[in-house]
Amino acid sequence: MKSLLRLTLAAGVFAATAGALPHAWQSQAAACPGCKTANETDLRRPTAYMYSILFMLGMPATIFSCFGVAFYRMSRREMLAQDALFAEDTPVETP
Repeated sequence: MKSLLRLTLAAGVFAATAGALPHAWQSQAAACPGCKTANETDLRRPTAYMYSILFMLGMPATIFSCFGVAFYRMSRREMLAQDALFAEDTPVETP
């Protein structure tokens, strides 16, 4: 019973901070009026705005992917070097 109460309380706090619960004083989502007006007056600006958002969303994935590939290559190179070193130290048995 105590864990259910904690789970319910945690879900309620998360929903309130995430904005899932409706606010009595705010019936619509507030937006920047300057951005809204600027995007309505120019035909190409909304497209540029969309591309900038996509660019910002894509950059972390690109950076993390580059680091991941670099670390994979470094670990693979080190593993091959250790295998070569082990092969040199191991005596070859002849029957």
